[in-house]
Amino acid sequence: MGKRVLFFLLTNILVMTTIVIVWSLITRYTGINGGGFVQTGGTINFGSLMVFSLLVGFSGSFISLALSRWMAKKMMNVKVLDPNGSLSAQERSVVEKVHRLSRAAGLTHMPEVGIYQSGEVNAFATGPSKKRSLVAVSSGLLNYMDDDAVEGVIAHEVAHITNGDMVTMTLLQGVVNTFVVFFSRIAAIIVSRFVRSELQWIVRFAAIIIFQILFSILGSIVVMAFSRYREYHADRGGADLAGRDKMAHALRSLKQHVNRVTDNRQDDSAVQTLKISGKGGVSKLFSSHPDLDDRIARLEQR
Repeated sequence: MGKRVLFFLLTNILVMTTIVIVWSLITRYTGINGGGFVQTGGTINFGSLMVFSLLVGFSGSFISLALSRWMAKKMMNVKVLDPNGSLSAQERSVVEKVHRLSRAAGLTHMPEVGIYQSGEVNAFATGPSKKRSLVAVSSGLLNYMDDDAVEGVIAHEVAHITNGDMVTMTLLQGVVNTFVVFFSRIAAIIVSRFVRSELQWIVRFAAIIIFQILFSILGSIVVMAFSRYREYHADRGGADLAGRDKMAHALRSLKQHVNRVTDNRQDDSAVQTLKISGKGGVSKLFSSHPDLDDRIARLEQR
C-alpha cells in the first residue's frame, strides 16, 4: 500500500535532482549568470524563476508518473502474471480477483497483475493512468491472509486506480515541486553571496541540491497528508467493490499481523512501508497511511 507513494516520491526526487544538475551544468558552461535568474546588480528575476520553477516542477512530477509502473516492477522484481499463460492456482486466483473487481469498478482496461517475493504483508497499485496500471501483491500477503482478506486488500488497490489517485497526487506534487525549486534557488543564491566570486558557482550548485532535497522532504508532509486522506476514500471504494465486511476484515487482519510482529519483537521495517501501525509524534506527519483503528472505525460508521 505505502509503496505506491514511496516509489512516486523517490522517483520524483531523483528526476528533480537530475534536472537541477543538468541545468546547472548547462548554465555554468554557457556563461549564464546565476542560472539565468540573477540580473545585473545582483537582484533576482522572480518572474523568470517562477516560470522555470513551474516547468521543472510539473515536468518532474509527470515524468515520475510516467516511470512509476516501470520503476515499481524493477525495484520490487515483480513477476507480471499473464492471464492467458500457465499459472498456479494461487496466481490464477489473484488475477481473477483483480479482473473481477476491476470490471465491477467500471475499468475498461484490466490492470497488469503481479506478485513479488517478500515476507511483508503488502500490496500496491501504481501506473500513469487507468489504462496503464499495475496491481501487485506480496507473497507474504497471500501466505498470511485468508481469501476474504486478500480480496479486501485487492479491492482497496483497485479503488486507488478507479479514483485516479496517482494523477491527483501528480498534480499536487507538481505544485509542491514548483515551490521547492523556487525557494531552493532563492536560498542558494543568497547563500552564495557570502563567499568569494570565484567560489559562488560551486557553492550555489551544492546549495541548490541540498536545499532542494531538504525542501522536498518538508514538502512530502503535504503529499503524505493527501495520501492519508485518499486512503479513507480507497477503503470506502474497496468496501463498495468487495463488500464492507471483507474490507473491514482485511484491515483487521493487517492489524493482527502488525501486532503479532510487534509482540514477537521482530524487525518490523517491512510492514512500516504500510504506515499502518499508527506511529505518533513527528513521524506521523511522514506516514502515508492513517492509523488502522481509525480506518476501521470510519469504515464501520458508514
